[in-house]
Amino acid sequence: MPSLLSIRDVSVAFGGEPLLDGVSLDIAKGDRICLVGRNGCGKSTLLRVLSGELEPDSGEIVRQPSLRTASLPQDVPGDIGGNVAEVVSEGKGAMPAALSAITRLGLDPAAAFDALSGGQRRRCLLARAIASSPDILLLDEPTNHLDIDTIEWLEDFLESRVPTFVFVSHDRMFLKRLAGRIVDLERGKLNGWDCDYETFLRRKQQVLEDEDAVYERLGKRLKREEAWLRRGVKARTTRNEGRVRALEELRRRFEARRTAEGTGKMEIVSAAPSGARALRMKDVSFAYPGAAPVISGFSLDILRGERIGIIGPNGAGKSTFVRLATGELAPTSGEVVPGSNLSTVYFDQLRERLDPELSVADNVSDGHDNVYVAGRPRHVLSYLGDFLFSPDRARTPVKALSGGERARLLLARLFLDSCNFLVLDEPTNDLDAETLDLLEEQIASFDGTVLVISHDRAFIDNVATSTLVFEDGTIRRYPGGYSDWKAATAARAAAAREAAAKAGPSKDGPAAKPASAPGGTPRKLGYNERREYESLPGRIEELEKEEAELNARLSDPEVYRQPPAEIKAWHDRVSAIPAEIERLMARWAELDERA
Repeated sequence: MPSLLSIRDVSVAFGGEPLLDGVSLDIAKGDRICLVGRNGCGKSTLLRVLSGELEPDSGEIVRQPSLRTASLPQDVPGDIGGNVAEVVSEGKGAMPAALSAITRLGLDPAAAFDALSGGQRRRCLLARAIASSPDILLLDEPTNHLDIDTIEWLEDFLESRVPTFVFVSHDRMFLKRLAGRIVDLERGKLNGWDCDYETFLRRKQQVLEDEDAVYERLGKRLKREEAWLRRGVKARTTRNEGRVRALEELRRRFEARRTAEGTGKMEIVSAAPSGARALRMKDVSFAYPGAAPVISGFSLDILRGERIGIIGPNGAGKSTFVRLATGELAPTSGEVVPGSNLSTVYFDQLRERLDPELSVADNVSDGHDNVYVAGRPRHVLSYLGDFLFSPDRARTPVKALSGGERARLLLARLFLDSCNFLVLDEPTNDLDAETLDLLEEQIASFDGTVLVISHDRAFIDNVATSTLVFEDGTIRRYPGGYSDWKAATAARAAAAREAAAKAGPSKDGPAAKPASAPGGTPRKLGYNERREYESLPGRIEELEKEEAELNARLSDPEVYRQPPAEIKAWHDRVSAIPAEIERLMARWAELDERA
């Protein structure tokens, strides 16, 4: 099948090493290509070349006659005017496809584009791209700022309605469902992989290991040849000139080598533990002035060590909820009570804590050479290296960074401080797969408490021990992550259908009892269990207080003048308390799941 679009030996550089270094790519009708690679490697640049927005420094681009492309850029252009309907239809009037996209993406067609939030502008541009029915659709991080329902709708739309598209995405569920072919951009080169994502990860790792082995052998050879030349063993004779030329070629090969970027080393530094109950929200309601309540009468106890994922539609109140939890907002009614010794770090999805005019390093160190990580000094360039910023990139203004690099920089700023309560509002937007994996590992090993808002379904599955879901105007808690919530929702719907079927069409007959979900739905708490559930956090706190008092008593040398039997009883008691706390926390978790 002839290609719709081909590029041959294309190179693009903006100073320094090329982002695209003699790359070639063919796009045929029916291709569904996912472009993957590290943040800042040039993926957005390649999409701009494919769309015709950017002319390469060298190389050839061949398009079929009258080829139509449409793009969703990662950054919103600053020269767009008019209302939503005009932007989406590109001035062509009320096309059905445009109106359908506007409705599905939750936009007001009469709203002025320049009055929209950043996320709404991206959705408007997405609507414009998919409504134009292009031959090739180019999408740069299309799931950013979309809620889960809209992401799932977009997956269905692309799968059923768009035959050919190229997309950049680090949303692993989105990628796994839609990618028919994976193209990896690394060190300026493109490599195509006709396989699924999991197979691609395994094969790429093997390629990197093989490359390291090759260069290790060449390195040994170079070292041997350099030693030969230094000894001057007839190096200048005619018969050895070829060996000298081979050595010079080997040197050039090593000098030209672009090594793979290293693995990040970001680390969440834990503060001293908080109390057993990290946070209590009791009958909390909140409304912005003149608006309907965002949250009404909500109560929640969060125990130390829980990792709670928060999901729901855009505008449902998720960010408001975490701002109430961190104390940035005061509730209209009710109370938010932080636990003892709570130390909070908050990741803001708007990246407002970054100064775009300052360099990466100055945003972290306030102009100093060193930063303090958990109280210990460290050179700022070394610290930023853990977050995959080279020294040159560390001196770059923030406004020149990609979205993923900005997210990494904000994580670098936040993780300077130790904490035991980590609150993350959309941390996964723009992050590449390697950084996502590293962040997941850090959260999973963090011994404090975590609240995280994300529309990345795989991320929620991998980190959350329970999930708060904003649905139907209420907040419901589910054990597990996104997949567990979907399974519970499906089971509840199936039970409702079964109950309706048993009830039959009669309106006058007795109502049938709701059926249990497959596998058995846990029964609700009885009166005594409800009282036990509400009292457990207080009992745990009392035990922790008793443990602290006993440890303080036993650390005083004067106490050992007391009778030995009394001292032994105190030692036995302080040894038994941790197991009792663990038992009560396990019981609370059991009751909480049913509550």
